[in-house]
Amino acid sequence: MAQLTFYGATQQVTGSCYLLQTDRSQVLLECGMYQGHFQLEKQNREPFPFEIKGLDAVVISHSHLDHCGLLPKLVKAGYQGPIYMTPAAHDLMEVMLKDAAHIEQKDTEWENRQRERSGKDPVEPLFTHEDVDDTLLAREQLDYAQQLKITDDITLTYHDAGHILGSAIVEFKIMDKGTQKSLVFSGDLGNRKEALLRDPAILKQADVLLMESTYGDRNHRSLEDTLFELQDALNEAHRSGGNVLIPSFAVGRTQEILYWLGKFQQQGKLGQSQIFLDSPMAIAANEIYIRHLNLFNREELTGFMSAVRNKWQDWIPGLRYTHTPEESMRLNTITGGAIIIAGSGMCTGGRIRHHLKNNLWRQNCHVIIVGYQANGTPGRALVDGARNLSLFHHEIAVKAKIHTLGGFSAHADQSQLLDWAKHFAPSRPDLHLVHGETEKMLVLQEQFYQRYQWHANIPHPGQILTF
Repeated sequence: MAQLTFYGATQQVTGSCYLLQTDRSQVLLECGMYQGHFQLEKQNREPFPFEIKGLDAVVISHSHLDHCGLLPKLVKAGYQGPIYMTPAAHDLMEVMLKDAAHIEQKDTEWENRQRERSGKDPVEPLFTHEDVDDTLLAREQLDYAQQLKITDDITLTYHDAGHILGSAIVEFKIMDKGTQKSLVFSGDLGNRKEALLRDPAILKQADVLLMESTYGDRNHRSLEDTLFELQDALNEAHRSGGNVLIPSFAVGRTQEILYWLGKFQQQGKLGQSQIFLDSPMAIAANEIYIRHLNLFNREELTGFMSAVRNKWQDWIPGLRYTHTPEESMRLNTITGGAIIIAGSGMCTGGRIRHHLKNNLWRQNCHVIIVGYQANGTPGRALVDGARNLSLFHHEIAVKAKIHTLGGFSAHADQSQLLDWAKHFAPSRPDLHLVHGETEKMLVLQEQFYQRYQWHANIPHPGQILTF
């Protein structure tokens, strides 16, 4: 018998973590970081709820931190086995984890200064740059559709999930006393309206199906409406003379937004001539995208792929990279006419917070939200209409106009989730909803029953599934 234990991203979006066990093997599926409000992120410091020395392998679906961000902590705690991922995820993971280590170090230094003033003992960072280096040495690459026997009784296959570059649907085939069983994990499924990446691969057979439900309660606006909203917001900001701030995830959202800004510019529809990418991680991700053009929608993007093969500025002239903190700080002197794209995507850290501090109180500023905003994050507060935002221990009045463009989400919406899952419907695998807030899961659960008369379980943290 095989056994799966649900540890993370269970009735919540982040902290993805599941343990697959058989009589002969133990494989950790995902090792994600909790992201969001303070109480949620405190869970990152809790001990792992499983025996690390018993793990044979770790399998990662993609390189977003909520799926791989605690890998250095796992290695620091003693894990010495292989960590599997796709080639593009392999490249992106280095950028993501090194940035996470840098932020962890800076946050720990700040906290220890506060603790010293209060007479408290210092704390150690969750992990260090050295832990990241050790983690990167453990990476093993596996191409889409390639089967690999990762333990005596478990075979791994990746399929394109279309979420970010290198993202994967994970398929395990498990041999149990001469009988083969299969477990499929959707990972994060991509939005089919995405311009750059391919649609998620279609699978039809599984005994157990774990499925994300981030947008299980709603459908995205159409791409046409979303592009109209984006252009309208840009035009409004241009007329008012204010800056445009776009909090954006460094991998995925940033590249999609740059693609459409380049399109607008080529069509003569973009009034702003100053476009700044103020994110070292996004700049590095841009270069990785160039290395993996084979994963793009080739038929629709011939011109784009030819342009960015050398550099992104050949697609969007006027795009400027700000690498250093000093270059970023100089953007604060620009009071209008600029588009500034910066991380983090939920405004929980990074350079976007400085730009918000310097622009949110301006009535002619426009903030364009282009990605998912988790509960408890500053980005979610802006979406929900906050009148003030606490930034660097200051209350900043929100006078800027906030635009929320859900159509740019990197996640499949409700209809896309149901359409993807329908290919499994005839075989009726044991279905479990993960990666979603509980209220959204309940809506999707009801939709599965209404549309397919198929019950979807909503597992609780620590639940054990035997199959």
